[in-house]
Amino acid sequence: MDWFRHENIRAPRGAELHCLGWGQEAALRMLMNNLDPEVGEDPAHLIVYGGRGRAARSWQAYDKIVETLLRLENDQTLLIQSGKPVAVFRTHRQAPRVLIANSNLVGKWASLEEFNRLEDLGLTMYGQMTAGSWIYIGSQGVIQGTFQTLVALANQHFGLDHLAGRLYVSAGLGGMGGAQPLAAKMLDGVALIAEVDPHRIERRLTSGYLDAALTSIPDAVHRALEAKAQGESLTIGIQCHANQLLDYLRQERIIPDVLSDQTAAHDPLAGYIPDELSVGDAARLRAKDPEEYVKQARSSIARHVENLLALNAAGAVTFDYGNNIRREAFDAGVANAFDIQGYVPASIRDLFSEGKGPFRWAALSGNPADIYRLDDLALEMFGDNPLLRRWFSLARRYIQFQGLPARIAYMGQGERDAFGLRTNQLVADGTLGAPVVFGRDHHDTGSVASPYRETEAMMDGSDAIADWPILNAMLNVASGAHWVAFHHGGGTGIGYSLHAGANTVADGSSESAERLARVLWNDPGLGVVRHADAGYEKSKQTLSAFQDRFDTPLLGPTRVPKQE
Repeated sequence: MDWFRHENIRAPRGAELHCLGWGQEAALRMLMNNLDPEVGEDPAHLIVYGGRGRAARSWQAYDKIVETLLRLENDQTLLIQSGKPVAVFRTHRQAPRVLIANSNLVGKWASLEEFNRLEDLGLTMYGQMTAGSWIYIGSQGVIQGTFQTLVALANQHFGLDHLAGRLYVSAGLGGMGGAQPLAAKMLDGVALIAEVDPHRIERRLTSGYLDAALTSIPDAVHRALEAKAQGESLTIGIQCHANQLLDYLRQERIIPDVLSDQTAAHDPLAGYIPDELSVGDAARLRAKDPEEYVKQARSSIARHVENLLALNAAGAVTFDYGNNIRREAFDAGVANAFDIQGYVPASIRDLFSEGKGPFRWAALSGNPADIYRLDDLALEMFGDNPLLRRWFSLARRYIQFQGLPARIAYMGQGERDAFGLRTNQLVADGTLGAPVVFGRDHHDTGSVASPYRETEAMMDGSDAIADWPILNAMLNVASGAHWVAFHHGGGTGIGYSLHAGANTVADGSSESAERLARVLWNDPGLGVVRHADAGYEKSKQTLSAFQDRFDTPLLGPTRVPKQE
């Protein structure tokens, strides 16, 4: 195999080991999978998703990472500094094989402008969340989060567990936003999504995330309203700017039932195309005059949020989907930008409180049958959970795999470790064709500090406390995850988020069983503790349910006495 080719990268499949251990092998395959043309948004430039979220800093760095993983021994650890391999140290067999730190800046200097300057000097790169931590699995990686959000929203606002006869309007069909239409379809709704880049629309058509693509806004809106009236489930991508679609809806007095946005507005330089500019024009202006580009992008973002606010006031249930668009608009002069609710406090916080979040696994065999076997295992183990049962049924029906076959499921405390250990047994007895890697989005229960998304409106006001993701990374290292990453920025952008990720391989060995038992209990467990410490009753109940496995000496919010 040509390990160092830079085009049409495809991770190896099957049970043949190319590295000296499955920890290294899994890291190598998932790095390559991030850059598979089926998976990454712009693999030629090492961009995986989210504006400029990269898998490696340069092709030279990529080649050196691959070369090092192929020879890395089972008691060594490779260190990655913002996408560049910098050292290998002797550690021990149960230590992580790879440790990654991406995009991190000292607080005073944690601005987009300073990051851009350092990136231009070749000193850093944007890791996003799962791009630079090598566990992105295509649009499926966010789809259950969107599904869970929309289920909660439908229940709260419509008294339903579906979106049948409802219209969902949004923008952005990139690596994250591309999941929106399919999640709405899974809930029997109609989705109308603006996207200025025709390439992204085509990708979503090919992968089954869109049913149709149109260039006429009136035609697209008419078709969507027709489907809504008939109770038909339909997803439509419109090639236009978000503001063009929203302006039309306001002009025609058409109020969506549900309204959001998932453009990469957190990165106005690379992730948002200003109104009136084509994709090509935007690329030219970005290269020629980045300051002018950002100025125009922020002006468009301000208009975008003003449109969202107007439609919200007219009756559309509107939520911010975690891309920092509210803050960008606020800084551009939209004083009431935060009148739009954030989706985590509105819809996801209760799940986080129970240790539930976007847990995921990928079949290193490359065989979809392994994922389907694990679907069956999950239903066997957790079939009494109606939402999980519904999710697995819909996922098998609707989701096309991108790159290595993978699955995501919001499993919580006591579920992840049990499932991981059973999976390890299936690898050991040959039921599965090759090992399975377990990971998650950094967007998880206790691994993020992000005041405009995951930790927005915490009960005790601890939104900006960043100790928790640092503790999460350190705990996962101590627990023996095969690779651990700590990043700055993520989906809300430079200066607004710190977050950690951990990945562990089930290779059928007793050593992997030990790692899985520790990591897949401790990782969500810290999230339960974090939320219990903030005062959430569901977390306290979860701790009580597993009291024989938790020791929380100072459970509950603790205050340092004020100095007189």
